[in-house]
Amino acid sequence: MQDLPNLFLIGPMGAGKSTIGRLLAAELCRDFYDSDHEIQARCGADIPWIFDVEGEAGFREREAQAIDDLTRRSGIVMATGGGAVIREVNRRALRERGTVIYLYTTVEQQLRRTAKDRNRPLLQAEDPGRVLRDLFAARDPLYRATADLIVRTDRRGPKAVASEIVRRVTKLVDPLQSCKA
Repeated sequence: MQDLPNLFLIGPMGAGKSTIGRLLAAELCRDFYDSDHEIQARCGADIPWIFDVEGEAGFREREAQAIDDLTRRSGIVMATGGGAVIREVNRRALRERGTVIYLYTTVEQQLRRTAKDRNRPLLQAEDPGRVLRDLFAARDPLYRATADLIVRTDRRGPKAVASEIVRRVTKLVDPLQSCKA
């Protein structure tokens, strides 16, 4: 399945981008990258520290550079951070250099999946549910405008979601694939 384009996963925190991305990469025999992990590796600090020292603007600069670099590679699967779509330069790089998959999940599911995660600076607030609702309202239109495919992840296992993505992306590349014997 090397003829498939790069696959880029976007969506809110808690949608399963990293977990599903690793499964996709393994199934397709590709390298997997997580843009947030790449940022941490490059600067030798975790994301909360970057937010504390450089603010969100500093983090977004680092994120744009990582996404630009990673999207230039071939034959990869990449998970982005939830806010990667905020910047047009990121949306353009993702759209132009691969197939973009929006992993859609509800705010309720996000709350369940991120409840104990202290590594998400934007959720270190009095009302994380309000933060997630506000982020969803602002970012959902950007995810939809950037995505080639939208895949729902609520109440589904990561393997089922990864299998659906492979099936749907294969049909995008070769629409007659399902008609072959």
